[in-house]
Amino acid sequence: MAHIALYRTWRPQSFQDMVGQKHIVQTLQNSLREGRFSHAYLFSGPRGTGKTSAAKILAKAVNCLNGPGVEPCNRCEACLRITEGAVMDVVEIDAASNRGVEEIRDIRDKVKYAPTEVRQKVYIIDEVHMLTTEAFNALLKTLEEPPAHVMFILATTEPHRLPATIISRCQRFDFRRVALEEQVERLRQVCAKEGIAIDEDALAFIARLSDGGMRDALSLLDQIIAFSGERVTYEDVLSITGGMASDQFEKLAQAIQDRDIGAALALIDAFMQEGKSADKCMENLIYYFRDLLMVKMVPNSEALTERILDVKRFTAVAERFTGEALIAMIDTLNYYQTEMKYSVQPQTLLEVAVMKLCSGSPVTGRQGGADTASAGSGDGQTIQRQDALVGQLLSRIERLESQLAALVKQGVAPGGGAAPAGGSSGGGRSAPAPAVSRRSIEKLDAYVAGIDSPEFRHAAQQWSQVLGRVKELKITVHAWLVDGEPVGLSDTNLLVAFKSAMHRETSERPANKQLIEQAFQEVIGQPYRLVTVMLKDWKAATEQTKSADAPKEVLELIPEDEGPGGAVKEEWISEAIQLFGELVKIKDE
Repeated sequence: MAHIALYRTWRPQSFQDMVGQKHIVQTLQNSLREGRFSHAYLFSGPRGTGKTSAAKILAKAVNCLNGPGVEPCNRCEACLRITEGAVMDVVEIDAASNRGVEEIRDIRDKVKYAPTEVRQKVYIIDEVHMLTTEAFNALLKTLEEPPAHVMFILATTEPHRLPATIISRCQRFDFRRVALEEQVERLRQVCAKEGIAIDEDALAFIARLSDGGMRDALSLLDQIIAFSGERVTYEDVLSITGGMASDQFEKLAQAIQDRDIGAALALIDAFMQEGKSADKCMENLIYYFRDLLMVKMVPNSEALTERILDVKRFTAVAERFTGEALIAMIDTLNYYQTEMKYSVQPQTLLEVAVMKLCSGSPVTGRQGGADTASAGSGDGQTIQRQDALVGQLLSRIERLESQLAALVKQGVAPGGGAAPAGGSSGGGRSAPAPAVSRRSIEKLDAYVAGIDSPEFRHAAQQWSQVLGRVKELKITVHAWLVDGEPVGLSDTNLLVAFKSAMHRETSERPANKQLIEQAFQEVIGQPYRLVTVMLKDWKAATEQTKSADAPKEVLELIPEDEGPGGAVKEEWISEAIQLFGELVKIKDE
């Protein structure tokens, strides 16, 4: 008979077989005992924690011929056929491959038919977060008010991706990661039943690597048994998983404390010769120093047992370092781990990280005059470096302030070097100026004068093509630029007015501005430079400019019988006579 994977062989068939989900098992059993089970359940949690298994057990419990009861009997025809997946009324759907609205509509059309083989029709939808929005909408009404003979069980590892309207229609159960002790006990039972002799350290290490997933732990155990046979040792687990024993890291920590770069690099080379990957070494090294920090900062904590097998040994190593030193080393390792993702030589980065730890300031924190002096000098060096950095930052700020003052004297707006008009380019970070200054108006005079030029009319006519070209180059820049419109031209500067300060600021960013000016060159045919202004400031400036240039009205007193006024009076009299004839009487006043 073909071999069946351990996680399939040892899949729970009843609630009592489930590991680490006591809160869920108790709730479901109480519901079954009282006959108050719901029409829709949502099982969420990390992978390998028993969501699908619990759904199948619940389906058997409600359809058991000897029930429904708190446990399926697993002996009647209904239980046996549901376990085999041969009952048409218990449907398990993989939403990752059946995620469309048509599949959900098919379910919606079939739920109204009564079950033919068992008393309750059950739909188990696994990875339900993969359904499309349209599929969720099609499921809503059916999920809220299904027929009395239908039960839905939704399972997902990402509940945050589900619409709130779906979650609110279900009873939600959150599955937890299985505790290390419970995983070890379950693995011990499996090995005993399978006739496998295994070390306790090996069991604990497998449980640690599974990260709370019982299925992952069984899969890993299956792989190790294939490698080792009927006798599994701790070394076999390290060999097959690529892990490293804590005593190897203890030697590395000692080399770092002694500043022995040669010994540290020799250990790294030994890891590589054993086939360990550099990124795995870095990850395990970070975990090791994390465990040392936990022992140092939180002694006698129960949380340490999840990862640390020999707490006393870790405590002895942690006493050689200060808490600040361990935090600094973790920061350094984390930085180089991030850089590893983009490097073609990850081993080199691992070696550089270890050498940096070895060559840093003294990290020993043991009692004694020499060690205390070293720590003090290290702290002094750190303070000196911080003072030097602060001095550099202050001098840089002074230079920037002087440059800003020079720009203001030249009439450039502080919000952005390209802005000729008033108003801040910082978006909503500062309050807008209540009015446009005379200086800004004077700076806009050149653009106002260029409104009637044929060059500006040509540029304005090509604006829609410019927007289209920007959209082709980068659609996100188009989203910001579409808020603006060309309003003026001066020499090679094209002035664009924006309604939104945020859109203006984003368009002025160097990369975006370069792309927009490229579109100017390609569409308009001229190397125009982008200059921006707020639309309200432009309108205010143009209105004040027009009022300043408008001709002044002159009031004159003209006798009634002279000038234009007298002629108008004669016209009124003539028109009145034509309309009313002899009824018109003229009187001089």
